[in-house]
Amino acid sequence: MFILHRKIAAILILVLLLSVSTVYAGEAGYRQGDRAPEIKNIQLRLKQLGYYRESKNERLDGYFSAGTTVAVKKYQRNKKLKETGVVDAKTYRLLMGRDLPGQDKPGTLPEKAKPVITTARKLLGAPYRFGGETPTGFDCSGLVQYVFGKNGKRLPRMADEQFKTGSAVELKKLEPGDLVFFSTYEPGASHCGIYLGEQQFIHASSSRGVMVSRLDDVYWKPRYVGARRVLY
Repeated sequence: MFILHRKIAAILILVLLLSVSTVYAGEAGYRQGDRAPEIKNIQLRLKQLGYYRESKNERLDGYFSAGTTVAVKKYQRNKKLKETGVVDAKTYRLLMGRDLPGQDKPGTLPEKAKPVITTARKLLGAPYRFGGETPTGFDCSGLVQYVFGKNGKRLPRMADEQFKTGSAVELKKLEPGDLVFFSTYEPGASHCGIYLGEQQFIHASSSRGVMVSRLDDVYWKPRYVGARRVLY
């Protein structure tokens, strides 16, 4: 009887995990840490409706900040939507009066990359800390090492060492889960992140903590030095 109960419990856990995966796979939209021109339009609309307030730390700048999340949750609560703080397709349509623009949806991710991207996105908003390698504070390579370590892939600690792992990938052939590298405070690969698809990557920024940026951003584009593929 005890063995039967354990089997039933295992089946229930598996079903729950599959359900969570399915929810994630179908989820598209804008969330905390993202940066995109359309987010500025969302912020402007929320401000017009009285949900978003500009301040010294909260601007109409296209960055999905913690303040934007709060505003979205207030809007969702008022409209009797699920308070996720994510501007999903339903929230976007109600707020903006049109369908959500096409995005690189998690459901289109390669299977091998899904757990890595899921782990990384859960860390959005974590603070930056030089030398940090836990959710209490990350630096760029600490975040990469932590995310991949949680998914059974051991990587070196420093960005320049991570740049020597795996195999080189051309910019036009990048896939979600690839590591992207930049030259910032010193020559060579001194900053890194995890590619999400659609020109976006997640990384630990010294100014804003764990966030999403774009490869074609005016700051990051000229500093890009290459990418490595460590998932096979």
